[in-house]
Amino acid sequence: MMPVMSAPAAQGNLGSTPLWLVRPRSDGGRDYVSFMPALAAQAGALVEIRLGSHLPPQMPLLKSRLKLAPAEAEACRRRLQQEDGYQRSEPLF
Repeated sequence: MMPVMSAPAAQGNLGSTPLWLVRPRSDGGRDYVSFMPALAAQAGALVEIRLGSHLPPQMPLLKSRLKLAPAEAEACRRRLQQEDGYQRSEPLF
């Protein structure tokens, strides 16, 4: 579904709070990507990335889940926004 960039990048906008990116689909639903930074601010902590889709009133569909280093997660976020049309959003659910 989504190739993940593994090239290093500077950590920036992910911080310590969850970040949601969404893009609309032609059927009225939305594809989403949520970035969930580790709760403990430890060196080397991973960011959990959840990819899925949501078409209300159905339950959200989780398509995949991965964990990346913060620099890799930031590169992934940047690519999703710049190349794949995702935009920041409030949590969908």
